[in-house]
Amino acid sequence: MLIKILLLLAAAGALVFFVRGWGTARTRAWKRLGFFAFLMLTVDFVLRPEDSNRVAHQLGVGRGADLVLYGLVVAFAFITLNTYMRFREMERKLTDLARSVAINTAVAGTEEALERGLEQDLGDAPAEKAPKPEAVAASPSRD
Repeated sequence: MLIKILLLLAAAGALVFFVRGWGTARTRAWKRLGFFAFLMLTVDFVLRPEDSNRVAHQLGVGRGADLVLYGLVVAFAFITLNTYMRFREMERKLTDLARSVAINTAVAGTEEALERGLEQDLGDAPAEKAPKPEAVAASPSRD
């Protein structure tokens, strides 16, 4: 019964912890500490399998292998959530980059078109044959 409570609390805590402050330095530090603790526990359980049985019995699990399986399920959920959050952040950055490139390209294209003459850029008429705006304003009106 104790293991069920611990597993449910771990799942809920991981979800809240990573959704609220996934990209913060504190979260990255906790992920590194958690990974280090997971590695140390793995080394201990490999070198001394009786430790996994002892811890499992203290938590109310029948065997150490079952406890390891439960730990792997929690680790897999963590990895899945972490990967999802990283991909979501990368998609956001890629979208921002694409928008920035599009805006810069449009601005650069507009400035280039103004330098060459708008009519020539649009292909309406060559710039040297098109009347200049000053000449049109100075021409007499036909009434």
